Amino acid sequence: MPGGDRVCPAGRAGWLSTSLRRMLGQNPETILRGLIGPGETVVDIGCGPGFFTLPLARMVGEKGCVVAVDLQEAMLEKMRLRAAAAGLLPRIRPQLCTPMSLGFGGPADFALAFYMVHEVPDVVRFMDEIHGLLKERGRLLLVEPKFHVRAAKFWKTVEITWKAGFTLLSEPRITLSRAVLFERV
Repeated sequence: MPGGDRVCPAGRAGWLSTSLRRMLGQNPETILRGLIGPGETVVDIGCGPGFFTLPLARMVGEKGCVVAVDLQEAMLEKMRLRAAAAGLLPRIRPQLCTPMSLGFGGPADFALAFYMVHEVPDVVRFMDEIHGLLKERGRLLLVEPKFHVRAAKFWKTVEITWKAGFTLLSEPRITLSRAVLFERV
């Protein structure tokens, strides 16, 4: 569902999956610890080359599923190649989206929107769609980059999310980021 000219091109996506990113405090296993359980269905929105998708696939286990959503087929292909090499592709459902729809109706236990909501053309519609695909008490982790999204814009997104039918659970500390964990009510 991300759209517009602000989307990171697949050709420049190499930095999205580097070990340097983990060393800088954006380790998916650390960020997601305790949020994902075996057998769950998880949606990785704006999955890119799979930086979070692959760890999520390990967390959900053989009976779980990660729906890896991206606007660019080239990003999904990069993710597929990495997932296949790691033996995780059977747990992942790649999903090509459009600027106005994720193309996945749910149900899901958890949704991750990491560094991508600022690319969405209609945040109200986007949050309504996430609310519709999550199960009752499903969780949404919303994370935006401090270096790109000002505090006022982030908190406006939080307000929109709250109005879409979510309650704020916590504000996790993630390096270089503004983050909120929500629950669907």
